[in-house]
Amino acid sequence: MPAQTNARILLCSCFKTMDLGKTAEAMAEQLAAPLCSQLCRDEVPTFEAALKGDGPLMVACTQEAPLFAEIADDADEGAKVSFVNIREQAGWTHDGGDISPKVQALIAEAQQAARSTPAHLQEIVSDGMCLVYGAGQAALDAAIALEESLSVTLVLTSWDDVLLPSVLPFPIFAGRLRRLNGALGRFDVVMDAYAPMLPSSRSQPEFGLTRDGAKASCSVVVDLSGASAPLTGPERRDGYLRADPRDAAAIAKLVNEASELTGTFEKPVYVHYDADICAHSHAGKTGCSRCLDACPAGAITSTGEEVSVDTGICGGCGNCAATCPTGAISYRYPNRSDHLSRLERLLSAYDDAGGVAPVVLVHGGEHGSQIIGAMARLGQGLPAHVLPFAEHSVSGFGHEAILSAFSAGARGLIFLADPREQDALATLEQEVALASELLSGLGYDVTNRLPILTSSDPDALEQVVAGQAPAALVQTVKRIAPVGSKRDIVRLAVSNFKQEAPVPSETIALSEGAPYGRISIDAEGCTLCLSCVSACPAGALADNPDRPEVSFIETACVQCGLCQTTCPESVIALEPRYNLQLEAVRPVVLHREEPATCVSCGEPFGTASTINRIKEKLAGKHSMFRSEAQSALIEMCDDCRIKTQAEMGTFQTSAQGTASAGANPFLGDLAAKGAAPRPRIRTTDDYLEADRQGLSMDDFLKES
Repeated sequence: MPAQTNARILLCSCFKTMDLGKTAEAMAEQLAAPLCSQLCRDEVPTFEAALKGDGPLMVACTQEAPLFAEIADDADEGAKVSFVNIREQAGWTHDGGDISPKVQALIAEAQQAARSTPAHLQEIVSDGMCLVYGAGQAALDAAIALEESLSVTLVLTSWDDVLLPSVLPFPIFAGRLRRLNGALGRFDVVMDAYAPMLPSSRSQPEFGLTRDGAKASCSVVVDLSGASAPLTGPERRDGYLRADPRDAAAIAKLVNEASELTGTFEKPVYVHYDADICAHSHAGKTGCSRCLDACPAGAITSTGEEVSVDTGICGGCGNCAATCPTGAISYRYPNRSDHLSRLERLLSAYDDAGGVAPVVLVHGGEHGSQIIGAMARLGQGLPAHVLPFAEHSVSGFGHEAILSAFSAGARGLIFLADPREQDALATLEQEVALASELLSGLGYDVTNRLPILTSSDPDALEQVVAGQAPAALVQTVKRIAPVGSKRDIVRLAVSNFKQEAPVPSETIALSEGAPYGRISIDAEGCTLCLSCVSACPAGALADNPDRPEVSFIETACVQCGLCQTTCPESVIALEPRYNLQLEAVRPVVLHREEPATCVSCGEPFGTASTINRIKEKLAGKHSMFRSEAQSALIEMCDDCRIKTQAEMGTFQTSAQGTASAGANPFLGDLAAKGAAPRPRIRTTDDYLEADRQGLSMDDFLKES
């Protein structure tokens, strides 16, 4: 994508309620006009004049964005205008500190966000087929209200209080929901006790014969049953809406939302899946299941060797990408590079503008903006050193982003999550714990530097941010370029921290389940079958084509455990840790043996331990290897084994007519029991020779 120039800026002090003098002075070269105070009122002509300039234009106001957008559209310049909120996020604060560095940082981060790669969109089509499933009169009334915009089918769970209208514009059934799968535009429904209402129903609905397992599909589901949700992550399922049947206001809101769910919609594809590096399974053995455990919406399922991501169900929480150790699942809304670039730009612009003691407030878009806005209008507002950083979902913030922020100068990160997303925060807690372990292992004190707040109360956020100005974690700020994989970024960050660590360490012990570590092999039990090498999805294990050995690269190991579960001898153990030594990036031989040599030709083949184990199990015990000559075949290379078997395979017939196989290993007990020798295979050449000799077919078959 071609590089974009920074947008020209329009600053407004909002009727002089913000002190932006220092900001306007520092950003004079970027301003499209001198500092305004009433840009949305008396100074609208200033905005209109700025529209005529070259290049993009950014207005530092979001409250009046609809007005400015309308003016821009009328001038056919709507595409060049963007907006950033500096008032609630920075200007309206009781903090007596200098807000100029923060304002400049917010503008710089917004400009960086404009350069992000757009997310891929998918089309979702809803034909308006709507299932209203619920109890009593409330469900009937909702169905009648929805019938004006959707094609409704009503399934009642109870009907004692239902008063039927004289005109019924949709079918009514009785039923109990057994299973519900899917999302907007493609729900699959299975009902038990399903029965149609009789047209003769009078005082209350009456139904015909019931049946179980009735199946149907629809585009929208309105659940007024009052029961627990029949699918995973109901709040994240587009097209599934539910409310308490006793709450009239909630039902009215639901009806309004559902009535809009018909037509064609665009939805971002939040994640990308690369099956080639997935560590989920190999040869029927399960390894990593982190994404399956982390997904709160049930959008990820196992298909055996791989996982499948249903992009229609996926709500973009980012848990899977945050916890995936190999990068097989990566976030695309935005991608990792754009995400880290925004974070780095926020902190670097703040530092370049003279800001001190930055604390990053990571919040989930709309929810966080509402809390911050309430603080600005009714409370103390955000302190000048607390930098808000909006995310689609807080839960997708990984340990690589946490370490990058600390390396770039952040003194702490506060995570503000919507209480409705409480069930999706386990992954964030794990990522925070992992980042803390990596830093603590080098002697850094991260106490109270990574709080997670789940609240909709502005006062609760004020208490967390008030006075939050911890001492610098590192003395030297090092900005990390967001290139390479997640593991590359983590290694660079941890290496930076090691350089001035209070307790320098070459290895950091980690908790079980961490995605970094090494394996060990019990050499006595290993036969170098190399099953572990074929199972490793990350390329951490490798063999040597020239000799029997297995080597290991620690930095590539994701601790998925596939090598351990695949090993037939059960001699592999995992050890979670982070190794900063140079040897961690180089292949290290875990087990090596001298090759076995062929007893016939002396060529190396296989390993001595494997050959000895096979001899131990077969020689003298199996019918094919009872004699010394037969057992010797085990110690031969492929070529010599085949040659020897051919030489040993001549049949002899005794005077009594029984077959003797000599040392032929393929007859075994059959020859001893008097089995007849196998007839010689006749070929085309045999038939041609018989023809030349003038033999009849009967004579030929007798001689053969």
